[in-house]
Amino acid sequence: MSFRLSGEPEKDEEEDEEEEEEEEESVNPTEVKMSQIVMPCHSNHRQELSVGELLKWMDCSACLSAERHAGCPCVTASMDDIHFEHTISVGQVVNIKAKVNRAFNTSMEVGIEVSCEDLFSDRHWRICHAYATFVTQRTNAGKKVILKPIVPHTEKEQVEYSVAAERRRVRMVHDDIIKDLLSHGSNLQADNSAVDNAVAAEKTKVESVELVLPPHANHQVNTFGGQIMAWMVNVATISASRLCQAHPTLRTIDMFTFRGPSQVGDRLLLRAIVNNAFKNSIEVGVRAEAHQEEGPNRHINSAFMIFEVLDDHRKPCMLPRIRPEPLEGGRRFQEAIARKKIRLDRKYIISRKQGEVPLSVPWNPRNQVYLSYNNVSALKMLAARNNWRLSSEKDKVRLYTLEQKSMLSIRVESEVDVPAHRAFCLLAEMSNRPSWDTHYQKCELIHQVDEDDFLYRVVTPSVHRGGVGSATSGRQGEGILQDFILLACKRKPCGSGDPYVIALRSVSLPTHPPTEGYNRGEVLCAGFTILETKNDTSLISYYNQASPEVLPYISTDIAGLSSSFYHIFCSCSQYLTRNRLQPAPEVQTGQYQATNTDSPTCQTEADSLPVALHSTPL
Repeated sequence: MSFRLSGEPEKDEEEDEEEEEEEEESVNPTEVKMSQIVMPCHSNHRQELSVGELLKWMDCSACLSAERHAGCPCVTASMDDIHFEHTISVGQVVNIKAKVNRAFNTSMEVGIEVSCEDLFSDRHWRICHAYATFVTQRTNAGKKVILKPIVPHTEKEQVEYSVAAERRRVRMVHDDIIKDLLSHGSNLQADNSAVDNAVAAEKTKVESVELVLPPHANHQVNTFGGQIMAWMVNVATISASRLCQAHPTLRTIDMFTFRGPSQVGDRLLLRAIVNNAFKNSIEVGVRAEAHQEEGPNRHINSAFMIFEVLDDHRKPCMLPRIRPEPLEGGRRFQEAIARKKIRLDRKYIISRKQGEVPLSVPWNPRNQVYLSYNNVSALKMLAARNNWRLSSEKDKVRLYTLEQKSMLSIRVESEVDVPAHRAFCLLAEMSNRPSWDTHYQKCELIHQVDEDDFLYRVVTPSVHRGGVGSATSGRQGEGILQDFILLACKRKPCGSGDPYVIALRSVSLPTHPPTEGYNRGEVLCAGFTILETKNDTSLISYYNQASPEVLPYISTDIAGLSSSFYHIFCSCSQYLTRNRLQPAPEVQTGQYQATNTDSPTCQTEADSLPVALHSTPL
């Protein structure tokens, strides 16, 4: 899963150099490096490194990193999506770096970076970035091995550590997303009817048996996970070739999970078939089963691989259509469409750059998990930056700024004498916001997605000289209200030292288009982090990543000419302190308009600060 978040700060060359120097000073004890020169025995017919061989090297590096941290044998549990950006030629060097990003209980996430080096031109370029999950094996007594936590040192490690929890959340619902898409089959528009020149899927079937020998096993006498992946790539490539009658290039491997182990002496039965052929890509499904001489087959892995056929100019070629098999073929055909939609959603949502307009991404139930991932991860990445500069301080309320190209981010923080979990509940409770935020005007709960994610329409007072987010706002004059459609995500700590998170970002809903009388504003990245400090006190930090349109408005606060930051934060602190123990007072009917109030919301309180600035909406 090589993701770039919309909230991820873009780095210039100086920042890159500083980060490299910092990483040189602090060596991660779990880091494992591997360098391999590509020999003809590693290559395919085009004298390019076989993806199967690369997967073996990646899995080996990641396993060594996981075992270095765990201090005991580990096995591959799953591998997130891998997108191969370039091919690697014979004579070039593959550099692989793996390190544990975060350890949970008995599992850990290992980040794998693969780059290529040309020894003659001294050029380096990235090949792929992947995340693997490893689990510890039980002891001889059958007990689980509990992992010690990872302590991040550099800024990059802190970012990976924080975001790992959100990636884990995405993995756990991956299968549910597929099922949900298939249950809304009418949304998957594709013609799978017979076409004159379509190739029958039966012609792409491949079946192959491999005998697991000692060289195929790891140091635990289990079949090496990388070897299984390599065998699966082999049969998938043959299947794709039978459809296109050419030599395909593997571009992407979808997220997959190892369902069970295999040992020396097993027979591995590998089956592959083309599930669907799109305009420029082919999805091949592969299934691996293991069995002994006698006994039933054990399903140990399934994977979906995306191939392209490149012309002489390295551009994707048009591909023939596929005619699915009866019965099961139709199901696989539709599932391939669902997986393609998920890949496009991820690319569109998670890879968006900051400067793109509009900032609001269309929301729907099928892309919800990726919007939430983007929302929470963007705030965590912003909070992890280490080059914040103190702009002003008054009565222990501190205002920090972070400048990056056309982006200016602000952070306001202060300690309050309230336990973190209580502060989180109070800040997540929208109905009590009017008691401390006089700028609060209206917040309508449009939809409660689940226990942690909510959609709101927020109305704020007019901004002088027009509202942020409207191209014509400068000519609107005063008296025009602003409104925002916001995705609010709240997250409790995933481990010791983690903060509570309340993240906000703009989305768009077809049911709530911009309306006359309101300037539609947009929020790139905003929210709260709440960290337990000591003696039941909390460090409350508010973040807002401002676009160029709002810079003139917040510059007065940064320059010390205004104290709106201070006053609104003091009001918030007083609200939290008053309600430290007893329930917060309920508001009168009409102050809070919502369609669902079963559980507290997390991102509402964050909306108030920007309003108080008369600049950034939320």
